[in-house]
Amino acid sequence: MILTYPDQTIKHRITEQTKAVSSRKLQVGDNLLIKGENQSVLKNLCEIGFAGKIDLVYIDPPFATGNTFRKGKRSATISSSQDDAIAYIDEKTGSEFIEFLRERLILLRELMSEYGSIYLHIDYKIGHYVKVMMDEVFGIRNFRNDITRIKCNPKNFQRCGYGNYKDMILFYTKSDQFLWNEPLSERSDEELARLFRKVDAAGRRYTTNPLHAPGETRNGPTGQKWKGMSPPAGRHWRYDPAVLDELDQKGLIEWSKNGVPRKIIYAEDCEAKRIQDIWEFKDPQHPHYPTQKNLEMLNLIIRTSSNADSIVLDCFCGSGTTLVAAETLGRHWIGIDQSHQAIEVVKMRLEYEKTFFRTFREWVHS
Repeated sequence: MILTYPDQTIKHRITEQTKAVSSRKLQVGDNLLIKGENQSVLKNLCEIGFAGKIDLVYIDPPFATGNTFRKGKRSATISSSQDDAIAYIDEKTGSEFIEFLRERLILLRELMSEYGSIYLHIDYKIGHYVKVMMDEVFGIRNFRNDITRIKCNPKNFQRCGYGNYKDMILFYTKSDQFLWNEPLSERSDEELARLFRKVDAAGRRYTTNPLHAPGETRNGPTGQKWKGMSPPAGRHWRYDPAVLDELDQKGLIEWSKNGVPRKIIYAEDCEAKRIQDIWEFKDPQHPHYPTQKNLEMLNLIIRTSSNADSIVLDCFCGSGTTLVAAETLGRHWIGIDQSHQAIEVVKMRLEYEKTFFRTFREWVHS
């Protein structure tokens, strides 16, 4: 399915017609912080050798809200305070916004390596249209996840309808060969106690799982008898008899009173779990810049979808959270924003992180 709307530009004309404009670049080590209009900057990056070189893109573009966002807070009111200066105006809505985003995504795809991933942060009001558009740009086969991100505590809004305290992150890749470092989190003590209710003679928590699985009886080893017993009707052994013997010798099979074997799984072997597609990363209560995102969330994305030698790109870098996370994790990065306030906040945060880590290293070695 392709989303169609008035004034939709043919895909190849976007790369042909976008003018590459040299913008103000600040070199930060091996990294680039660029002040400029991001579409022309992306075209410029394509032309100066970055095409096919970016392993990870994270973007948190405007959400098509029609609001004015100020440096100190979200507000549509006018203020003469310098601290309340306009950071950016989210003025594009509807099909104009979708096309604005599509033009940039087409260029971002050109910049991505064959191992590249893109995470696009958006809200529920426009996100489903963005998803259909991204299916066109990246191919529906390269859609990986629609991640639900819990962004704040529940609110008691006085309106008809369910309260909203989440937004969404659309995760696509350029190909099937994308970088992936398995994301894991630690289980809480309460979760371990709930999942591993049994305790052995040594005091170790454990649980047991069936040694047979659903499916027709098989002619191979998993359909054969083991210790004189066949798997139940309509099921087969999860392992062949040689593996079952090995598990039994290691004391990893528990026999029920009725003589049914079950595999023992110890809590100590399952203290980490795979991260799922609902994330709770609440935004900072006192942001340096409007719509500033949670740093730990960006750490997770960068650890999962890039390597130490990767380049991470954020062309709506805003407060610079992506760049700070990339810097602390030892990745190369490129940040782009046309807001003067955003660039100054990014520089401040990067300098703070550099000072903090220098002070921390000195303290560790003292």
